[in-house]
Amino acid sequence: MTGKTRTATEKTADRKGRGAPLGEALDAPRLQFKSADGWQIAYYADTSASGRPLVLVHSVNAAPSSFEVKPLFEHYRSQRPVYSLDLPGFGHSERRPAGYSPQLFADVLARFLEQVVGQPADLVALSLSAEFAARAIGNKPGSVASLALIAPTGFSQRVPPGPGFGRIVHPILKTPGLSQALFNLVASKRSIRHYLGQSFVGEPTQEILDYAYATAHQPGARHAPLVFLSMQLFTPDASDRLYAKLTDLPVLAIADRDPYIDFERLDDFVARHPNWSRQRLAPNMGLPQWERLPETVAALDGFWAKSGDR
Repeated sequence: MTGKTRTATEKTADRKGRGAPLGEALDAPRLQFKSADGWQIAYYADTSASGRPLVLVHSVNAAPSSFEVKPLFEHYRSQRPVYSLDLPGFGHSERRPAGYSPQLFADVLARFLEQVVGQPADLVALSLSAEFAARAIGNKPGSVASLALIAPTGFSQRVPPGPGFGRIVHPILKTPGLSQALFNLVASKRSIRHYLGQSFVGEPTQEILDYAYATAHQPGARHAPLVFLSMQLFTPDASDRLYAKLTDLPVLAIADRDPYIDFERLDDFVARHPNWSRQRLAPNMGLPQWERLPETVAALDGFWAKSGDR
Protein backbone atom coordinates (compact mmCIF):
# COMPACT_ATOMS: atom_id res chain seq x y z
CA MET A 1 0.00 0.00 0.00
CA THR A 2 1.63 3.23 -1.11
CA GLY A 3 -0.70 6.00 0.04
CA LYS A 4 -1.14 7.45 3.51
CA THR A 5 -4.88 6.64 3.61
CA ARG A 6 -6.50 3.24 3.43
CA THR A 7 -9.72 2.22 1.75
CA ALA A 8 -12.62 0.74 3.69
CA THR A 9 -11.84 -2.62 2.08
CA GLU A 10 -8.25 -2.49 3.33
CA LYS A 11 -9.37 -1.59 6.86
CA THR A 12 -11.87 -4.46 6.87
CA ALA A 13 -9.18 -6.86 5.62
CA ASP A 14 -6.89 -5.80 8.44
CA ARG A 15 -9.62 -6.35 11.04
CA LYS A 16 -10.21 -9.85 9.69
CA GLY A 17 -6.53 -10.63 9.47
CA ARG A 18 -6.54 -10.76 5.68
CA GLY A 19 -4.20 -8.80 3.50
CA ALA A 20 -3.01 -9.05 -0.06
CA PRO A 21 -2.10 -12.53 -1.38
CA LEU A 22 1.22 -13.61 0.04
CA GLY A 23 4.16 -13.38 -2.33
CA GLU A 24 7.07 -15.78 -2.46
CA ALA A 25 9.58 -15.73 0.38
CA LEU A 26 12.31 -17.10 -1.88
CA ASP A 27 13.03 -16.90 -5.59
CA ALA A 28 12.85 -20.66 -6.01
CA PRO A 29 10.25 -23.29 -6.88
CA ARG A 30 7.62 -23.65 -4.17
CA LEU A 31 6.22 -27.16 -3.79
CA GLN A 32 3.93 -29.00 -1.39
CA PHE A 33 3.74 -32.27 0.43
CA LYS A 34 1.12 -33.72 2.75
CA SER A 35 1.78 -34.59 6.38
CA ALA A 36 0.62 -37.83 7.97
CA ASP A 37 -2.39 -35.89 9.33
CA GLY A 38 -3.19 -34.40 5.94
CA TRP A 39 -1.72 -30.93 6.46
CA GLN A 40 -0.68 -29.23 3.22
CA ILE A 41 2.92 -28.14 3.83
CA ALA A 42 4.78 -25.76 1.55
CA TYR A 43 8.50 -25.78 0.95
CA TYR A 44 11.03 -24.18 -1.38
CA ALA A 45 13.70 -26.20 -3.13
CA ASP A 46 16.67 -25.61 -5.38
CA THR A 47 18.14 -28.98 -6.32
CA SER A 48 20.16 -27.82 -9.32
CA ALA A 49 23.47 -28.43 -7.55
CA SER A 50 24.77 -31.75 -6.25
CA GLY A 51 26.02 -32.70 -2.81
CA ARG A 52 24.60 -33.33 0.62
CA PRO A 53 21.19 -31.68 1.01
CA LEU A 54 20.80 -28.66 3.28
CA VAL A 55 17.45 -28.14 5.05
CA LEU A 56 16.58 -24.78 6.60
CA VAL A 57 13.80 -24.31 9.18
CA HIS A 58 12.56 -20.87 10.25
CA SER A 59 11.72 -19.85 13.81
CA VAL A 60 8.30 -19.58 15.46
CA ASN A 61 6.82 -16.22 16.48
CA ALA A 62 4.00 -13.95 15.32
CA ALA A 63 5.19 -13.66 11.71
CA PRO A 64 7.83 -16.20 10.68
CA SER A 65 8.38 -17.83 7.30
CA SER A 66 11.09 -19.09 4.99
CA PHE A 67 12.03 -15.45 4.47
CA GLU A 68 14.01 -15.65 7.74
CA VAL A 69 16.52 -18.02 6.15
CA LYS A 70 16.71 -16.25 2.79
CA PRO A 71 20.40 -15.21 3.11
CA LEU A 72 21.45 -18.82 3.77
CA PHE A 73 19.24 -20.20 1.00
CA GLU A 74 20.65 -17.72 -1.54
CA HIS A 75 24.24 -18.38 -0.47
CA TYR A 76 24.15 -22.18 -0.67
CA ARG A 77 21.76 -22.79 -3.56
CA SER A 78 24.57 -22.81 -6.14
CA GLN A 79 26.68 -25.20 -4.04
CA ARG A 80 24.32 -27.98 -2.96
CA PRO A 81 20.63 -28.96 -2.89
CA VAL A 82 18.83 -26.56 -0.53
CA TYR A 83 15.36 -26.81 0.97
CA SER A 84 13.40 -24.41 3.17
CA LEU A 85 10.25 -25.52 4.96
CA ASP A 86 7.23 -23.38 5.89
CA LEU A 87 6.03 -24.92 9.14
CA PRO A 88 2.30 -25.61 9.71
CA GLY A 89 0.44 -22.38 10.36
CA PHE A 90 3.03 -20.17 8.69
CA GLY A 91 4.08 -18.92 5.27
CA HIS A 92 2.33 -20.78 2.46
CA SER A 93 1.56 -23.86 4.57
CA GLU A 94 -1.94 -24.71 5.76
CA ARG A 95 -3.17 -22.59 8.68
CA ARG A 96 -5.75 -24.66 10.53
CA PRO A 97 -7.59 -23.23 13.55
CA ALA A 98 -6.23 -25.93 15.87
CA GLY A 99 -3.89 -28.89 16.15
CA TYR A 100 -0.58 -27.15 16.84
CA SER A 101 1.82 -28.94 19.19
CA PRO A 102 5.54 -29.69 19.46
CA GLN A 103 4.83 -33.19 18.20
CA LEU A 104 3.01 -31.89 15.11
CA PHE A 105 5.98 -29.76 14.08
CA ALA A 106 8.41 -32.59 14.78
CA ASP A 107 6.32 -35.08 12.82
CA VAL A 108 6.05 -32.75 9.83
CA LEU A 109 9.80 -32.17 9.82
CA ALA A 110 10.57 -35.89 10.18
CA ARG A 111 8.21 -36.77 7.32
CA PHE A 112 9.71 -34.03 5.16
CA LEU A 113 13.24 -35.34 5.73
CA GLU A 114 12.18 -38.90 4.99
CA GLN A 115 9.80 -38.48 2.06
CA VAL A 116 10.95 -35.29 0.32
CA VAL A 117 14.69 -35.03 1.00
CA GLY A 118 15.16 -38.77 1.11
CA GLN A 119 18.77 -38.89 2.35
CA PRO A 120 20.71 -37.70 5.40
CA ALA A 121 20.82 -33.90 5.33
CA ASP A 122 22.54 -31.07 7.13
CA LEU A 123 19.77 -29.38 9.09
CA VAL A 124 19.79 -25.76 10.25
CA ALA A 125 16.99 -24.71 12.62
CA LEU A 126 16.25 -21.35 14.22
CA SER A 127 15.14 -20.62 17.78
CA LEU A 128 12.17 -22.76 18.94
CA SER A 129 12.42 -24.89 15.80
CA ALA A 130 15.63 -26.25 17.31
CA GLU A 131 13.44 -28.11 19.81
CA PHE A 132 11.24 -29.46 17.02
CA ALA A 133 14.34 -30.59 15.13
CA ALA A 134 15.73 -32.39 18.17
CA ARG A 135 12.40 -34.12 18.73
CA ALA A 136 12.18 -35.12 15.06
CA ILE A 137 15.71 -36.51 14.98
CA GLY A 138 15.08 -38.43 18.18
CA ASN A 139 12.10 -40.08 16.48
CA LYS A 140 13.91 -40.68 13.16
CA PRO A 141 17.61 -41.32 13.82
CA GLY A 142 19.68 -41.35 10.67
CA SER A 143 17.59 -38.78 8.79
CA VAL A 144 20.08 -36.02 9.61
CA ALA A 145 23.84 -35.99 9.14
CA SER A 146 24.46 -32.87 11.23
CA LEU A 147 22.44 -30.28 13.10
CA ALA A 148 23.16 -26.56 13.40
CA LEU A 149 21.00 -24.49 15.75
CA ILE A 150 20.83 -20.70 15.56
CA ALA A 151 19.74 -19.11 18.86
CA PRO A 152 18.18 -22.35 20.15
CA THR A 153 15.59 -22.29 22.91
CA GLY A 154 15.78 -24.71 25.82
CA PHE A 155 19.00 -23.55 27.49
CA SER A 156 17.60 -20.84 29.74
CA GLN A 157 17.61 -20.86 33.50
CA ARG A 158 14.02 -19.70 33.25
CA VAL A 159 11.81 -22.76 32.95
CA PRO A 160 8.81 -22.28 30.62
CA PRO A 161 5.38 -22.90 32.14
CA GLY A 162 4.06 -26.42 32.01
CA PRO A 163 1.17 -27.59 29.81
CA GLY A 164 -1.37 -26.60 32.46
CA PHE A 165 -0.56 -22.92 31.88
CA GLY A 166 -1.30 -23.21 28.18
CA ARG A 167 -4.56 -25.05 28.78
CA ILE A 168 -5.72 -22.12 30.89
CA VAL A 169 -4.38 -19.25 28.78
CA HIS A 170 -5.06 -20.47 25.25
CA PRO A 171 -8.89 -20.61 25.54
CA ILE A 172 -8.78 -16.99 26.70
CA LEU A 173 -6.65 -16.01 23.72
CA LYS A 174 -9.09 -17.83 21.41
CA THR A 175 -12.14 -15.93 22.68
CA PRO A 176 -14.21 -14.87 19.64
CA GLY A 177 -13.53 -11.25 18.80
CA LEU A 178 -10.67 -11.02 21.25
CA SER A 179 -8.31 -13.38 19.43
CA GLN A 180 -8.20 -11.44 16.17
CA ALA A 181 -8.10 -8.08 17.95
CA LEU A 182 -5.20 -9.23 20.10
CA PHE A 183 -3.32 -10.64 17.15
CA ASN A 184 -3.91 -7.47 15.14
CA LEU A 185 -2.02 -5.60 17.84
CA VAL A 186 0.85 -8.09 17.81
CA ALA A 187 0.96 -8.14 14.00
CA SER A 188 0.70 -4.40 13.38
CA LYS A 189 3.47 -2.73 11.44
CA ARG A 190 4.61 -0.86 14.55
CA SER A 191 4.65 -4.03 16.66
CA ILE A 192 6.49 -6.08 14.04
CA ARG A 193 9.09 -3.35 13.63
CA HIS A 194 9.59 -3.24 17.40
CA TYR A 195 9.74 -6.96 18.13
CA LEU A 196 11.65 -7.98 15.02
CA GLY A 197 13.95 -5.03 15.53
CA GLN A 198 14.96 -6.46 18.90
CA SER A 199 16.56 -9.38 17.04
CA PHE A 200 18.94 -7.10 15.15
CA VAL A 201 22.00 -5.30 16.44
CA GLY A 202 21.35 -2.61 13.83
CA GLU A 203 18.14 -1.89 11.95
CA PRO A 204 16.16 -4.69 10.28
CA THR A 205 15.90 -4.43 6.51
CA GLN A 206 12.63 -3.16 5.10
CA GLU A 207 12.17 -6.34 3.07
CA ILE A 208 12.09 -8.58 6.13
CA LEU A 209 9.67 -6.21 7.86
CA ASP A 210 7.39 -6.11 4.82
CA TYR A 211 7.28 -9.88 4.41
CA ALA A 212 6.68 -10.43 8.13
CA TYR A 213 3.72 -8.07 7.97
CA ALA A 214 2.39 -9.73 4.82
CA THR A 215 2.55 -13.27 6.17
CA ALA A 216 0.91 -12.16 9.43
CA HIS A 217 -2.07 -10.81 7.47
CA GLN A 218 -3.14 -13.98 5.69
CA PRO A 219 -6.34 -15.90 6.50
CA GLY A 220 -5.79 -17.94 9.65
CA ALA A 221 -2.50 -16.22 10.49
CA ARG A 222 -3.39 -15.86 14.15
CA HIS A 223 -3.97 -19.52 14.97
CA ALA A 224 -0.42 -20.88 15.37
CA PRO A 225 1.05 -17.70 16.95
CA LEU A 226 -1.64 -17.67 19.65
CA VAL A 227 -0.67 -21.23 20.58
CA PHE A 228 2.95 -20.05 20.66
CA LEU A 229 2.04 -17.08 22.88
CA SER A 230 0.28 -19.44 25.30
CA MET A 231 3.64 -21.24 25.68
CA GLN A 232 2.26 -24.60 24.54
CA LEU A 233 4.93 -25.13 21.88
CA PHE A 234 7.86 -25.14 24.32
CA THR A 235 9.11 -28.35 25.93
CA PRO A 236 9.96 -27.95 29.63
CA ASP A 237 13.53 -29.03 30.37
CA ALA A 238 14.24 -29.38 26.65
CA SER A 239 17.99 -29.66 27.21
CA ASP A 240 17.60 -32.98 29.02
CA ARG A 241 14.41 -34.26 27.40
CA LEU A 242 15.36 -33.46 23.80
CA TYR A 243 18.91 -32.24 23.21
CA ALA A 244 20.67 -34.72 25.51
CA LYS A 245 19.42 -37.56 23.31
CA LEU A 246 21.37 -36.24 20.32
CA THR A 247 24.57 -38.14 20.93
CA ASP A 248 25.24 -39.73 17.54
CA LEU A 249 25.62 -36.69 15.27
CA PRO A 250 27.60 -33.44 15.33
CA VAL A 251 25.67 -30.45 16.68
CA LEU A 252 26.62 -26.77 16.49
CA ALA A 253 24.87 -24.03 18.46
CA ILE A 254 25.37 -20.48 17.16
CA ALA A 255 24.28 -18.29 20.04
CA ASP A 256 25.44 -14.95 21.36
CA ARG A 257 22.55 -12.90 22.72
CA ASP A 258 18.79 -12.90 22.19
CA PRO A 259 16.21 -10.43 23.51
CA TYR A 260 13.66 -13.13 24.29
CA ILE A 261 15.67 -16.08 25.61
CA ASP A 262 19.01 -16.66 27.26
CA PHE A 263 21.67 -19.35 26.90
CA GLU A 264 22.86 -19.59 30.51
CA ARG A 265 22.92 -23.40 30.51
CA LEU A 266 24.39 -23.85 27.03
CA ASP A 267 28.11 -23.75 27.82
CA ASP A 268 27.74 -26.30 30.60
CA PHE A 269 25.66 -28.53 28.34
CA VAL A 270 28.26 -28.35 25.55
CA ALA A 271 31.04 -29.16 28.02
CA ARG A 272 29.18 -32.37 28.98
CA HIS A 273 28.42 -33.45 25.39
CA PRO A 274 31.52 -33.87 23.23
CA ASN A 275 29.55 -34.00 19.96
CA TRP A 276 28.29 -30.45 20.63
CA SER A 277 30.07 -27.15 20.00
CA ARG A 278 29.19 -23.47 20.31
CA GLN A 279 30.06 -20.29 18.41
CA ARG A 280 28.96 -16.83 19.45
CA LEU A 281 29.57 -14.63 16.35
CA ALA A 282 29.36 -11.61 18.63
CA PRO A 283 27.54 -9.37 18.44
CA ASN A 284 24.30 -10.85 17.18
CA MET A 285 20.79 -10.87 18.62
CA GLY A 286 19.46 -14.11 17.15
CA LEU A 287 19.50 -13.54 13.38
CA PRO A 288 23.21 -13.57 12.45
CA GLN A 289 22.41 -14.83 8.94
CA TRP A 290 21.03 -11.35 8.20
CA GLU A 291 23.65 -9.12 9.82
CA ARG A 292 26.73 -11.35 9.85
CA LEU A 293 26.29 -13.63 6.87
CA PRO A 294 30.01 -14.14 6.07
CA GLU A 295 30.74 -15.12 9.67
CA THR A 296 27.67 -17.37 9.81
CA VAL A 297 28.62 -19.12 6.59
CA ALA A 298 32.22 -19.53 7.81
CA ALA A 299 30.97 -21.06 11.07
CA LEU A 300 28.69 -23.50 9.23
CA ASP A 301 31.32 -24.44 6.63
CA GLY A 302 33.92 -25.01 9.33
CA PHE A 303 31.49 -27.12 11.33
CA TRP A 304 30.60 -29.28 8.33
CA ALA A 305 34.25 -29.65 7.30
CA LYS A 306 35.25 -30.72 10.81
CA SER A 307 32.41 -33.20 11.06
CA GLY A 308 33.29 -34.75 7.71
CA ASP A 309 30.15 -33.64 5.86
CA ARG A 310 29.84 -32.86 2.18
